[in-house]
Amino acid sequence: MVDIAFYSITGQTVRFVKKTGLDAYQINDADPFHEMGRSFILIVPAYDDDMMDSVIDFLQYKDNAENCVGVAGGGNRNFNTLYNHTARDIAKGLNVPVVFEFEFNGTDKDVENFKKVVNEVGAK
Repeated sequence: MVDIAFYSITGQTVRFVKKTGLDAYQINDADPFHEMGRSFILIVPAYDDDMMDSVIDFLQYKDNAENCVGVAGGGNRNFNTLYNHTARDIAKGLNVPVVFEFEFNGTDKDVENFKKVVNEVGAK
């Protein structure tokens, strides 16, 4: 299985990750410099770029950018084209796919489908 790293601002992403029951590393604003050390999926909320400084610091630390194999995003569909724009922008910058998108803290079906994605990505 592939590892998970995530960032949360309002707590929606934390709630989603907790519902999956998967072990995950939470990127910390006070010290975002954590080396994942192996392949991982990054989960991010949809917010302005200037609110993602800790995520950028985390990705620039050691081999984290190279070890990121996909990005998942949580957002609000009411924001239309801005729905999960952060995940899409980061994925494009890293040249990796957006592997999953969910709204708010995800439904039970989202949790089930995300776990399938994690298993599929980890099997590659």
